[in-house]
Amino acid sequence: MSIFEAIVLAIIEGLTEFLPVSSTGHMIIGSSIMDIASDPFVKMFTIAIQFGAILSVIFLYHRRFFKSIDFYFKLFVAFIPAAIVGFLLEKYIDMLLENVIVVAITLVLGGVVLIFVDKWFKKGEIDLDVNYKEALNIGFFQVIAMIPGVSRSAATIIGGLSQKLTKKAAAEFSFFLAVPTMFAATVYKMFKYYQKTAFKPEDLNILLIGNIVAFIVAVLAIRSFVKYVTEHGFKIFGYYRIIVGAAILVLYFLGYELKIV
Repeated sequence: MSIFEAIVLAIIEGLTEFLPVSSTGHMIIGSSIMDIASDPFVKMFTIAIQFGAILSVIFLYHRRFFKSIDFYFKLFVAFIPAAIVGFLLEKYIDMLLENVIVVAITLVLGGVVLIFVDKWFKKGEIDLDVNYKEALNIGFFQVIAMIPGVSRSAATIIGGLSQKLTKKAAAEFSFFLAVPTMFAATVYKMFKYYQKTAFKPEDLNILLIGNIVAFIVAVLAIRSFVKYVTEHGFKIFGYYRIIVGAAILVLYFLGYELKIV
């Protein structure tokens, strides 16, 4: 992988990780356009650059992370369902991840849901101070995102809205929940890669650049996203998902080689 390709993938990660549009779907398009080889390092890289995205959340909401220990317990409770399911069904999830059609279909179906979600959950009242039961329920929604293309952000935001959080609070809790979830995935993937292959100096340079780019882009994306959904809702992201999913399906059936890095 070249530095240019790493930067492009990091931009895609930073832009799409916290938006309800599926970073996986965009990685398919980006990697296929650039014809990036799907080798073990590239697969690890696409997960490892999530660390930069995690740091963007901590940077923007550092006061929240140092507010109380109770906040961490609630995040842990919300994290548990995905951690258990991810550990038990890792092989099946990886099999689904190799299926481009699954990603495209879930992009479209998730888009339809987002078009109507503003009507379904009109009266958000809770502003981030969720109790343990509500945190666990949001965590169960995150399990749905184990299906590639669903979007972790979309699933947890809808989970938050179902617990009567405001749009802003649902989006922000989704960001917070990403921290333990993505950190665990990053450490796990990097450890598995390290067990089989030693890191080369050039690999570490690419990882560093990728994380820096993902951090900067994610900071900008989060700020813009929270402001937009508070004022306009999620409908535009639904239409966008449908377009991206349909584009992947069209390219696939036209015979283009689409791959998940």
